[in-house]
Amino acid sequence: MKWILMTVFAIAAFSCSQKSENPFLSDWGTPFETPDFSRISDEHYQPAIEEGIKQHQKEIEAIADNSEAPTFANTIDALETSGELLEKVTNVFFNMTSANTNDTLQAIAKRVSPKLSKHRDDIYMNKKLFQRVKAIYDAGENLNLSAEQQTVLEKYYKRFVRRGALLDEKLKQRLREINKELSLLSLQFGENILKENNRFQLVIKKKEELAGLPESVINSAAAAAKEYGHEGSWVFTLHKPSLIPFLTYSQMREYREKMFKGYINRGNYDDELDNKAIIQKMVNLRVEKAQLLGYETHADYVLEQNMAKKPANVYDLLFKLWKAALPIAEQEAQELQKMIYAEGYKFKLQPWDWWYYAEKVKKAKYNLDEEELRPYFPVENVIAGVFNLATKLWDIRFEERTDISKYHPDVKVFEVKEADGSHIGILYTDYFPRAGKRGGAWMNEYRGESHVGGRKITPIICNVGNFTKPTADRPALLSLEEVNTLFHEF
Repeated sequence: MKWILMTVFAIAAFSCSQKSENPFLSDWGTPFETPDFSRISDEHYQPAIEEGIKQHQKEIEAIADNSEAPTFANTIDALETSGELLEKVTNVFFNMTSANTNDTLQAIAKRVSPKLSKHRDDIYMNKKLFQRVKAIYDAGENLNLSAEQQTVLEKYYKRFVRRGALLDEKLKQRLREINKELSLLSLQFGENILKENNRFQLVIKKKEELAGLPESVINSAAAAAKEYGHEGSWVFTLHKPSLIPFLTYSQMREYREKMFKGYINRGNYDDELDNKAIIQKMVNLRVEKAQLLGYETHADYVLEQNMAKKPANVYDLLFKLWKAALPIAEQEAQELQKMIYAEGYKFKLQPWDWWYYAEKVKKAKYNLDEEELRPYFPVENVIAGVFNLATKLWDIRFEERTDISKYHPDVKVFEVKEADGSHIGILYTDYFPRAGKRGGAWMNEYRGESHVGGRKITPIICNVGNFTKPTADRPALLSLEEVNTLFHEF
């Protein structure tokens, strides 16, 4: 009995120690309260998320059970400022699962996503809470609200309705089940794509099979080969900085086909990473959810909050574009086919030939080689360019901060300031591909900007991309498309 008690006390003490040491459960104590990545470990996330859910539940209960008549301050403002801890940890966690994930984080995501789904449903299907929001919404025009307050109120009311507040209990329960399943299916889909990206490698061992590829592309492939344990060879992957140049310049048609099919067939190999069944389930569940909430299709549900409003408007625009674009595409395809025949080949143009022969036609007609533009676009110059543009447009400044913690050596951190030096926010830039980062480019936040109740919270923003990496003897030189993407995300 004595040993059992000692063990129990030891476990309890350890648990309390773990909780007190969890960096999410106290102020960061960093410049501008930026996340302290130097203190965050994978095991901190789940306990912090669970604690955040508990705290948020208590805050929601206090708002819903308030005996005072509902007002904008005691209901809408209270909702706006609730869930601070949960938002703090989930913002960091889901940014990491997108930009710097690993097996542990993916496993945590699968455990916490159903809990987060349930927590969101508990809020938006809370009858007493919705009654308070609705009472304020119904009285909105008589409350002398500012334009900002009116917008926030409308958004909250619509959010509650779109998340099931008007459904009966039986339909609410079904919606909960759908939301839970969709949260897990979405995670699995993204995890499968990431694994597909990482497992595909085109390993070239003969130098003559690099024919047509620019020296910069060859050097990057040699660096990738060293990284993946194929030193002395050249490795090409499905990451865009490797895929697009290969499709554009490689003379090895069978390899171009292998690369192209490797990319478009991710999740389509009838193995453990296959996504077809997942997609089918997601589509069916989205349709059911939309119809359960009173919409004909998932598109109707999504578009209600977007400019197009209805699927018919989207199709109208797409068909207009199609009508204008198709003849041009057919004309370009004919030009590419002529180039194929002119080289003495008899094969029909295929998707994996398009980049390669389009580049040849560009050179022949316009003497333009996009690879020759890269030296004009070192990534540091492009970043300086976008910062200079922002300074000219808005008179804001960017100052690199080396004293702010980063989650990866590739990341840079900048403080954004007004012309008078006053603080606006923090910007993280993370522009190179790696095994733990999903494909594409995006902007997200670690902390949103807010100004509620006289308390101003400044934003912490990230810009993430998958651009051409530097090598040992060459800086990161971007393509024109990558430059456009960096400006777009900024």
